[in-house]
Amino acid sequence: MSDTPTSEHPGWLTSGDFTQADEPLALFAAWFAQAEKSEPADANAMALATADAEGLPNVRMVLLKGLDPRGFVFYTNLTSQKGRELDANPQAALVFHWKSLTRQVRARGRIERVTDAEADTYFATRSRSSQIGAWASQQSQPLETRLAFEAAIARYTVQYGLGKVPRPPHWSGFRVVPSEIEFWHDRPFRLHDRIVFRRDASDSAWTKTRLYP
Repeated sequence: MSDTPTSEHPGWLTSGDFTQADEPLALFAAWFAQAEKSEPADANAMALATADAEGLPNVRMVLLKGLDPRGFVFYTNLTSQKGRELDANPQAALVFHWKSLTRQVRARGRIERVTDAEADTYFATRSRSSQIGAWASQQSQPLETRLAFEAAIARYTVQYGLGKVPRPPHWSGFRVVPSEIEFWHDRPFRLHDRIVFRRDASDSAWTKTRLYP
């Protein structure tokens, strides 16, 4: 799986044309490809929303690290707050906002874990420092001092020496399998274009609806 998804540009890139698209993940890939060229940093940044046991939402920025016909993939420490919440309530919502293009994409759906093979393949593409950091960080847990974190980094750096750094068992990926994807494009006077795609199951056909702005 590549570090960041790419795609050829289909012909639906202008505000008036994108509403003619019939396949939302292909449309997303086209918009993403254009965002990679226009956004000053991190076109793959997305806001990820989860909920805790009381139903109180949490949202944070993560990075899209894979896109395929099944959905949107990101990676994390499984013992982090989001990891625990997604295991307990495997549903999520995400938002991409590309200010340079005045476009937004929202999606929501069920969550599934990526396979160990997928996680291993992606982990191997990370920088060595990021791989060590995945071992050293107890993500979302209280940290006494920065020095304690740096000591953990030094310890794992010595432990793995110059050899291959294995993927930690507590580090893997999730896929958002969308049941709904909405595309929004800014238009003058707040007369925006919006279309939403919905499906009942991952193997169902998509339906498309145009929405008032």
